Amino acid sequence: MSSKAAKTPMSNRRYLGIWVPVLALALVLVVAANVALGVYSNWVASQLGTGTYDLVNDESTAGWDTQFSTADFATADDAEAAAAELVEQIAAEGIVLLKNADEALPLGDAPRVTLLGRGAADPVYGGAGSGSVDTSTAVDIRGGLENAGVEVNATVYDELAAFAQDAPRANIVMDKPAESSYEVGEMPVDRYSDEALASFGDYADAAVVVVGRGGGEGGDLARDMEGSDENYEPGQHQLELNVDERELLALATEQFDTVVVVVNASTSMELGLVQDDPGVDAVLQVGSPGQSGFNALGAVLTGEVNPSGRTVDVFARDFTADPTFVNFGSYQYSNIADLGTDASLGVDGGAYFVQYEEGVYVGYRYYETAAVEGYLDYDEAVVYPFGFGLSYTTFDWEVTGTELGDVDGQVAVDVEVTNTGDVAGKDVVELYHSAPYTPGGLEKSSVVLGDFAKTDLIEPGESQTVTLELAVEEMASYDHEDAAAYVLEEGDYALTVQSDSHTVKPGTEEITYTVDETVTYAGEDHRASDATEVTNRFDDVSAAFVDDPQDGQARTMSRADFAGTFPTAPTEADLVASEETVAAFGEYDAAAVNAAADVEMPTTGADNGLGLVDMRGLDHDDPQWDALLDQLTVDEMTNVILNGAYTTGAINSIAKQATGDYDGPAGFSSFINDAISGVAYPSQYLVGQTWSTDLAYAMGVSIGNEALTLDANGWYAPAVNLHRSPFAGRNFEYYSEDGLLSGDLAAQVVSGAASKGVYAYVKHFALNDQETNRVNHGVATWADEQTIREIYLKPFEIALKDASAEMTYVADDEGTLATRETGATAVMSSFNRIGSTWAGGSTALMSDVLRDEWGFRGVVITDFNLYAYMSPDQGIAAGSDLMLTFQPTKQLADTTSAAAVTNIREATHDILFAVAGSNAMNGVASGAEIHYTPPVWRYVQVAATVLLGLLLVFGAFRVVRRVRRHGGAGAPDVPDAPDALEQPAQA
Repeated sequence: MSSKAAKTPMSNRRYLGIWVPVLALALVLVVAANVALGVYSNWVASQLGTGTYDLVNDESTAGWDTQFSTADFATADDAEAAAAELVEQIAAEGIVLLKNADEALPLGDAPRVTLLGRGAADPVYGGAGSGSVDTSTAVDIRGGLENAGVEVNATVYDELAAFAQDAPRANIVMDKPAESSYEVGEMPVDRYSDEALASFGDYADAAVVVVGRGGGEGGDLARDMEGSDENYEPGQHQLELNVDERELLALATEQFDTVVVVVNASTSMELGLVQDDPGVDAVLQVGSPGQSGFNALGAVLTGEVNPSGRTVDVFARDFTADPTFVNFGSYQYSNIADLGTDASLGVDGGAYFVQYEEGVYVGYRYYETAAVEGYLDYDEAVVYPFGFGLSYTTFDWEVTGTELGDVDGQVAVDVEVTNTGDVAGKDVVELYHSAPYTPGGLEKSSVVLGDFAKTDLIEPGESQTVTLELAVEEMASYDHEDAAAYVLEEGDYALTVQSDSHTVKPGTEEITYTVDETVTYAGEDHRASDATEVTNRFDDVSAAFVDDPQDGQARTMSRADFAGTFPTAPTEADLVASEETVAAFGEYDAAAVNAAADVEMPTTGADNGLGLVDMRGLDHDDPQWDALLDQLTVDEMTNVILNGAYTTGAINSIAKQATGDYDGPAGFSSFINDAISGVAYPSQYLVGQTWSTDLAYAMGVSIGNEALTLDANGWYAPAVNLHRSPFAGRNFEYYSEDGLLSGDLAAQVVSGAASKGVYAYVKHFALNDQETNRVNHGVATWADEQTIREIYLKPFEIALKDASAEMTYVADDEGTLATRETGATAVMSSFNRIGSTWAGGSTALMSDVLRDEWGFRGVVITDFNLYAYMSPDQGIAAGSDLMLTFQPTKQLADTTSAAAVTNIREATHDILFAVAGSNAMNGVASGAEIHYTPPVWRYVQVAATVLLGLLLVFGAFRVVRRVRRHGGAGAPDVPDAPDALEQPAQA
């Protein structure tokens, strides 16, 4: 026998004490895992796959042509190759020549140059966050120059590249500002080796000094670099050149006869020092050029491309003197706290706000007007005007015709542009209008951009005539205090043809448009471009500004007294929120709101035999939509509404497949997974600098072609918020500081995408013009209604009203195809509040203005809906439709009341309307059915559950059998015989 003593068997009580909890825990885990997979199924599906939806068309439709949207290319590779060519073309027309002393540029064929600056080896291709794209295969600066025949100093470049690998650089960490960094990371001049310095002489045709700044979602650029970069002087901000950059410029101007500064940033910078430096011969603003845009930089340097870009912002000399500077950043209410915290989402318990005290005087509108009023010296305050850009050739202009329509018509101006230089080039013609101004009356900028046109390539000695058009109603100003309407005041309106916001083109004459009697566009005389009467919608927001401020209250700056009304930082009085604001920051009470509504319960679950494709081509208010919506159940509708992250969900009963909706402004990408990756387009800032509606349309078409090869249907772009401040972290995603330029370009992008069946979500609606505290319970944004309408809603209004494309649909039960015009059908709302009301939950914004006044019909999606203040109930009641989130991150508090079901139904209607007109209907015919096959992980889930269930049953059976064999659970604690679950000692 073994020398070991036999093991004493375990008692029943002890046995049960071990195995019952183990089995119970296992059961709980199995149940919990299945419940979690059910609750979070949409998120899991986004990561692991949604399964397959097999569409089966009815036999009666065999032979119908249901390829409603067709690609121009056979493969994804072909579409991407064409897109890469377009990217280079956009960069070629978007690069702005800001300075060119003594015709230093072009450098000519095969120049030998030395690249200087960390950015030369580590350029900025785009921005960070949801607007980012894959640039791992992008052409870098060296490659772009060499592709144009430029010889690059490899010794210096290699040292810069080695330095950039280890040196920290600014990095915006989305929604975690404490983790963001702001270092420029320039290589100090003493790090250039003796060998590098000696190599300058062999590559001395020019020094090309690259200065770069990035940007990113979730954080703004630093207005004070104290503690962020030791090579900044006290009080400097991030958009100034730091000590290392200044010393680098000094080195370049000492060592090279020709110095070219390349600004690789998608926001304006303080460039007065560069412009004034006689040693700097040329300055190029290249923005963030995406996949292949640096090829265009090389072509511009050699002269193969004649630059034709124009600035999209005014470049001020001192950003701290701008009227927006003191009201940009973090300001917290002192009497609102404990709203809830979530460190993982960057949310604390406070409430924050920002005040647009500058009113309509933002960007060039301030500098031009303040100069006219004698408040500032323009040449001292401004380095480069808005709309400014030089060329390698010269152009003369002549106004050859004018048409002055009545107050409900338009103005048209024909301008003949003649190339009087030696090389071919393109020019940009800008039309500005100046309204009569009465001190103390309606606020009006001295000049406002009314229209623009970019010429084709004009050969030396040749001419082209362009026509600039302006609706007379666009010269009206919004009067929110008296008329509650747009007002075209009597007097003379000056129309000027200009090369930028400050310079009237020599040889052209001012055109006078006279209004004999003041016109108020209200009631039956509402503006021709609006669907219904325009009236005040934001009185609660305007009320934050007072004409005679007491105790530091906010006021809007006035042209009548710039000095006396110039914006100031928030005071102690501003930090105290009103009772209405405090209440608005509280929880939305869906039950109370819905109980007060007087509506009838809609029909649900009817059997009307319609499919979504049957709605294609119908108006939004066609009665047949009601018949389709009657078929849907509340569960079907809410599943779509609450699971809008990168998709609109499937509804099998009406043959609606799940769509693929993706980021972002610089091209397709999927921010939360690797589901899709398209070509990296230039930043919208650089697209803006083209001033070309043709290129904007081409970009939209290119996006559409990619979509058709990547199975994408919706696109979270374009973004049209304005560059209110150069410090805004997402300026790279936005076109300009001007609403007309932004809106016209966006309208063309949306039109181009729609021509290929892509619904483009124009974003972020609205007044989302800074990143600081954007999701911290929603920053409350205060502006008066004139400012809201004339400045910040303007690009959205233009983009949504002017976008247009042709849609093909089946017109009868024989499969006959027809076409009709469609337009913009998608909008994304914003994180911030309009006043104290979350933008997505603002009835004034989402219904009164967007749908009623502008006539928009389509889907409104929220920005990423992870935050408590973004109430789905409030959203769908106000006019939002789709939550960019997954269940159960967000739920509807009310799904049973008549008001709630009505809101759910209308939200679903808007979503389906956008999808019905899109390329998601390709291949779908009337009578189609969807057969769903679950993804592999679902089978794994079922198999694992069954297996674990069997093991649990087996384990429970063995436990019960053992206890019964040995006297039951209450048997005394005495030794008993072992069984299979308890092995005896071996002899």
